[in-house]
Amino acid sequence: MANASYIRGRWAIDGLRTRPQAILWSDNFGTLDSTTYTNQYTGASASIQLAVPNGTEYNNFLMLSDHNRSEMSFRKNRIENRKRMINATMRSYHVADKLEVSFSWENLPSRSFNKEPAFNSNTGKPTALDLKDYTVDGGAGGVEILDWYENHKGAFWMLLAYDKYNEFGSNPYQYLGQYNQLIQVYFSSFNYTVVKRSGIHDLWNIDVSLEEA
Repeated sequence: MANASYIRGRWAIDGLRTRPQAILWSDNFGTLDSTTYTNQYTGASASIQLAVPNGTEYNNFLMLSDHNRSEMSFRKNRIENRKRMINATMRSYHVADKLEVSFSWENLPSRSFNKEPAFNSNTGKPTALDLKDYTVDGGAGGVEILDWYENHKGAFWMLLAYDKYNEFGSNPYQYLGQYNQLIQVYFSSFNYTVVKRSGIHDLWNIDVSLEEA
């Protein structure tokens, strides 16, 4: 079972990063677990509540690599009943705002490591000394992403980490080191291209679009 230390260790597999990969997919809502976030520029530390998916990586959740990933594109779909009244003014009955999110990768390695990875269940660090990461942050490669798509026909959860500080109440500026948006999504489209093959892995281009449930 994953915990905050595992999640922190996995996104900082090289010991250098203090922010998570931008996108994590999970088949469950997860729980909150306490950890300490240290700002690498100021040295200031703060205790934060980190969203932690239940279960094991690759089976129940997947950290997507930022390796050659494009920008995350957000489109708001406002669901409402808008009608002009007899006095010529507009009136709207707002139901909900739903997100459409899309992103892509270019030349993403088809596998994240040189062999099946094993991570310490408490620290998130590799247990094999000869484990080599092909993606720059140890996040999911092309095949892992494709496998998730093929095994998730219905809705699942997407955790996002970008500077959306208005999601938090008090002291909102200290939350860069955690996921700040959790939405339930379906796949709208998924396309991939095998660009190049080599002796250790392929290079893939992947395009993904998701729609909020």
